[in-house]
Amino acid sequence: MIDHPVTDIFFDLDHTLWDFERNSEVTYRNIFREAGLPVDVSRFLQVYIPLNLQLWKEYREGRIQAEELRYRRLRIVFDRLDLRLDDRQINQLAQAYIDQLSLQTHLVPGAADILGYLSGKYRLHIITNGFGEVQYRKLRNSRIDSYFSEIVHSEQAGVKKPDPRIFQLATELAGVPASRSVMVGDSLEADVLGARSAGLQTVHFHVHPEPADTAGPVIYGLEELKSLL
Repeated sequence: MIDHPVTDIFFDLDHTLWDFERNSEVTYRNIFREAGLPVDVSRFLQVYIPLNLQLWKEYREGRIQAEELRYRRLRIVFDRLDLRLDDRQINQLAQAYIDQLSLQTHLVPGAADILGYLSGKYRLHIITNGFGEVQYRKLRNSRIDSYFSEIVHSEQAGVKKPDPRIFQLATELAGVPASRSVMVGDSLEADVLGARSAGLQTVHFHVHPEPADTAGPVIYGLEELKSLL
């Protein structure tokens, strides 16, 4: 359970509040149609989704840079599907995806309701590894930006989750002790273990095929936060 008193809740954004998979699918359908590419989007996503999660892990660990992530996640998928695109086409699609993704506004089920519920009781914040301006656009376009006092991203912090320094920066900017803070996120490694190493309490939003946290609360839907907080 969450120890009280808690005054501040820090949320991850992608996969936790903003429905990354659904928004990504809509974006890819749009850009493939605009490019005139006969791509079976369902087959594409079967390969893309686990690959993208793996590449983001490599990005968090500093093993690849942002541009390499954006390129490889398309290059590898198209090669595996035996669809012959040259690098120019890959780079054009990668840029179109970045340009259009943040225009999508689908939230994880229950996100709007839980933000409304919690905002009357706690101060809410965001900690994200996403690219700064892209994340701001997602929040604004989804009309949830007004819920958050601090929005801390990895470009600003100079480190990525699970590095404890990004959580330390976030609590410093919020002016709150880590012990009075809770981090809610979908990644056991980046969100839960990272935040705990910085002294925050945690809630693991278990939505990926990975082990669930064994040392703190685990939820399977955002509405379950009402029974914890």
